Amino acid sequence: MTKAIIYHNPRCSKSRETLKLLEQHNIKHDIHLYLNNPLNKQSLKQLLAELKLPVRDIIRSGENEYKDLGLDSENLTDDQLLDAIVATPKLMQRPIVSYQGKARIGRPPEQVLDLFK
Repeated sequence: MTKAIIYHNPRCSKSRETLKLLEQHNIKHDIHLYLNNPLNKQSLKQLLAELKLPVRDIIRSGENEYKDLGLDSENLTDDQLLDAIVATPKLMQRPIVSYQGKARIGRPPEQVLDLFK
């Protein structure tokens, strides 16, 4: 049986709630602590394909680094935005759960349960 992967930040309440939800529903999962083990650009592209979202939708625009790095510029390419996430993983939206070629952002946490229907 394929396990889900949760891209998790234990300091984030939504990430903790999503992890608890997976456990409550007995969904087998692996935890990827993406701040300790950042995703590379290819992995981010795969995750975006699973999410079916543009790269801007997985960037946390409220982080100081977002403004400091000028990521609000509409002139930036997707590759430049992905490079910023690779270099500064805390810019990635959290949590994200991936399962069998599909993924959801856990905001709200219950949204990830759609993957298992």
